[in-house]
Amino acid sequence: MYSMPLVVSAPIDPSTNGTATESQDGLTTDQARRLSEQFGPNAMPDTSSHPARMAIEKLWAPVPWMLEGAIVLQLGLREYVEASIIAVLLLFNAALGFFQEGRAQATLAALKSRLALSASIRRDGIWKNYPAAELVPGDLVKLSLGGVVAADVRLVEGNVLLDQSMLTGESIATEAGPGFQTYAGALVRRGEAVARVTATGIRTKFGRTAELVRDAHVVSSQQKAVLGVVRNLALFNGSLIVILVAYALAHAMPAKEIIPLILTAILASIPVALPATFTLASALGARALARQGVLPTRLSAIDEAATIDVLCADKTGTLTRNQLTVTAVHPMPGFDESHVLMMAALASSDGGQDPVDAAIRSAAVSKVASNTIKLLHFVPFDPATKMSEATVVDPILGTMRIMKGAFAAIGVLAAPSPTAPQTANELESKGFRVLAVAAGPPATMQIVGLIALSDPAREDAAALVKELQTLGVRTVMVTGDAPATAIIVAHAVGLDGALCPPGPISDDVPPENFAVFAGVLPEDKYKLVKAFQRAGHTVGMCGDGANDAPALRQAQIGIAVSTATDVAKSAAGVVLTDPGLAGIVAAVKEGRITFQRIFTYALNSITKKIVQVLFLGIGLIMTGHAILTPMLMVLVMITGDFLGMSLTTDNVQPSPLPNRWRIGNLTVAGIFMGISELAFCAAVLAIGHFRMGLAIATLQTLAFFTLVCGNQATTYAVRARRRIWASPHPSRWVALSSVTDLLIALVLAGCGWLMMPLPVWLLTSVLVGAIAFAFALDLVKASVFSRLKIT
Repeated sequence: MYSMPLVVSAPIDPSTNGTATESQDGLTTDQARRLSEQFGPNAMPDTSSHPARMAIEKLWAPVPWMLEGAIVLQLGLREYVEASIIAVLLLFNAALGFFQEGRAQATLAALKSRLALSASIRRDGIWKNYPAAELVPGDLVKLSLGGVVAADVRLVEGNVLLDQSMLTGESIATEAGPGFQTYAGALVRRGEAVARVTATGIRTKFGRTAELVRDAHVVSSQQKAVLGVVRNLALFNGSLIVILVAYALAHAMPAKEIIPLILTAILASIPVALPATFTLASALGARALARQGVLPTRLSAIDEAATIDVLCADKTGTLTRNQLTVTAVHPMPGFDESHVLMMAALASSDGGQDPVDAAIRSAAVSKVASNTIKLLHFVPFDPATKMSEATVVDPILGTMRIMKGAFAAIGVLAAPSPTAPQTANELESKGFRVLAVAAGPPATMQIVGLIALSDPAREDAAALVKELQTLGVRTVMVTGDAPATAIIVAHAVGLDGALCPPGPISDDVPPENFAVFAGVLPEDKYKLVKAFQRAGHTVGMCGDGANDAPALRQAQIGIAVSTATDVAKSAAGVVLTDPGLAGIVAAVKEGRITFQRIFTYALNSITKKIVQVLFLGIGLIMTGHAILTPMLMVLVMITGDFLGMSLTTDNVQPSPLPNRWRIGNLTVAGIFMGISELAFCAAVLAIGHFRMGLAIATLQTLAFFTLVCGNQATTYAVRARRRIWASPHPSRWVALSSVTDLLIALVLAGCGWLMMPLPVWLLTSVLVGAIAFAFALDLVKASVFSRLKIT
């Protein structure tokens, strides 16, 4: 099954086409049919998955298994409300994944919409319009003004001005004549030509771009973090549960006590709210970014923004304005800038699609000449002569001829200038496009000046590069433009590193070696991003065109600027909605804030899950009974998750350098914090059991309240990477959740609802002890966090 026409390149086998492809009458209908059977239609195959299958796949993965297991346990305990809440979280996460996978299909659809739907083809000696999908290698096609090239072609006659920026990223349109190879998706800005098709369908360059978009995939750091945390908890707590069961069986505990013990231990070990909290924190970060003109289209991009250490930035339209501009005017002796621009404007088309003429007319508006010249006749730019000209009447000098075009073409028609050749060479060596302007009576034409054009850097590009450098993010320019032009722009924006030599890009090229990669095509950008990722870097890609789409999809965070095409925006994870590049820095800073919130919750969750299972084991050994019932464990989970999820709104201090998910270090820190809290909880339980002689039912209430208070203590110790008193104050929601959590536990334990009551003095003592424990833990944990590089 095939969808709308699309394109990417491969050579034609001459043996297939024979001499018929060289005929000026084009192919015959029979030849076209045979070639269509061999090469297939000029379209991209539809490989999209059925929506039902995509939806089922979102429910069949490690994280969904974890949530589905929790639902089964809750239903087994007849906790229907809790099971419903977890089911909603499961469906919410699945819906997000379904939406993100659909974005890849949206990108492909946007790519296809940029292609020609029909083409003028010469078959059996007759020109006729056919659907673009019927094109085959060897066909003769006509390229006309405003049309889109429908396949990879080589011009055989005529001259056209081609805009290939969608594929190559070059901001300046290219003059094309016989023998010139161009690609599907190119736009004809001027002229008319006949071309022969060299590649169709998935074998064209545009088709290869679409294939790369479809194949581009990178597992987000956040997803790896969730899976890593779940895996480590499963291994650690799973081993503890097996030991618990073995101990209970060895001591001949009755089955009616063993089964609740197992259910309680399993509930204690599952971080039910972990995926949902990661999503909530990212959603809050996305909301904050939206207020700053940054629109995240993939929530995981918020977390990725915190970890990127390399930003690959496209030149045209990203670091530059993608608008050809007059950069410098060099008048010859006896003339000034205003006269040079005025004469050049008279020899430029008014209202056409030629970007050079538009740039000159725009520059001439701001510089008014002292006299008025009347235009008599205008000859548009001719690719054969490489110039345009005008006949004008000057009030003083009379009838004059004005010529504007390439210096080599104008120089042979005008009187020799002693300084013009050197000036032109200097400007061209700096990457500028140089035009010469000559004027005077037809017999005595002289060069009046030179005009240098370029696509200038954005005003805020240099500041962006500098600020990203202070944030520990290295910026690398990746462009399809020529090296000379790329180097000029690179220096203008503060990228002073080396230029990568031309040729194939190595699979292990380090970003530290080069600051500029020039002359690269979409597959090169995609390959470069993958090479940086293989080297262990988290890569951001900033671009604006369809040629950037594969790299935008492959990068951990793809960033499309406000002027980007619909293809680039659908491929990116972040879209800048305001002009300029300030949104990139905002995304990095907000991403690091979000990362700190997620990291705090993850560490807090690991700590709780470890201490809860260990506490069950210590309690079993100490009392010979389960010191927490399934109901009490559910209450601990609800109150704990209520406080934990509020950490997604916490006031945090973002790190000055890129963050990293070090799951091993995170787990070690969680084990340390969990064992520390276990010491506090076990001490309180020992006092209640051995010194106070409390009954098992009362001990269970004490264990519940102690666990709630201990969780509060570790939460405040965890959110401060160094000292509690030196960290930002808790957010309003954190403080409110903390108070609510404690009040719920105090009321339930004090009034004896759902458990045996405890006296107020004992509850107060445990609370005061938890506060003292928090400050004692804070003194020890700072050095542990420092060694584990937790900042």
